[in-house]
Parts: sequence; structure tokens; C-alpha cells
Amino acid sequence: QVQLVESGGGLVQAGGSLILSCAASGLPFSSYAMGWFRQAPGKEREFVGVISATGDTKYYADSVKGRFTISRDNAKNTVALQMNSLKPEDTAVYYCAARAAAVWFYNTAETSYRHWGQGTQVTVSA
Repeated sequence: QVQLVESGGGLVQAGGSLILSCAASGLPFSSYAMGWFRQAPGKEREFVGVISATGDTKYYADSVKGRFTISRDNAKNTVALQMNSLKPEDTAVYYCAARAAAVWFYNTAETSYRHWGQGTQVTVSA
């Protein structure tokens, strides 16, 4: 079955950096766009960014643009989220998700994603 496993979360000071990784198995990884979402306590899950199946195209939420970078390695079936200049408001559980490449790329709805990881906690202290 499909598995997405995030890792790399933790506690970091404001202004610091963190890299999250998501390892995928059980799906044709290079045929799937990969997205990152996050959910802060008491808030709805929100879109962070997405990378196309080939890795050529990326799209980010305005709140993270210029600070976060998504990359992928289709040979290793992994996708990463590099987070720089972290702020306390970035504190959340971060999820990776997969969807078929045929879905309109700029659709940010979580319902457009078929497979989800279990999430990894990121806490940014002031």
C-alpha cells in the first residue's frame, strides 16, 4: 500500500532552519505531484507548497514564499521541504501529500490529494 513517511521535525529557534523529508513507497512516485501542508493548533490544515512530478514547477503559499523551498529526488522517492527564517507562526504539524500529476497544478485544496503522511511536528520558539 501507499506510504508517505515524514521526518525531520523538531524544535528550532526563530530565525533558524529545518529540513523536512518525506519518503514515499507503494506508488509511481515520478508520476505524482507532491504537496506540503501544515496544521497549527486550533486551526485548519493549510497549503504550504507543491512540486510537480518532474520537479520543474513549484508553487508556494504567500506565507512561506521566499523562505521555504521544496525539492524532490525521483530516484530516491523522496521530497524535501527546506524551511529557512522560521517564525513562531510556522509552528504546526507538517504533512506531505501525493496526488496524480493530472490534477490542475495550482489547485491548493487538500481534497485534491489522495495520499497523506502521518505528519511531523515543527515547533519554532520565539
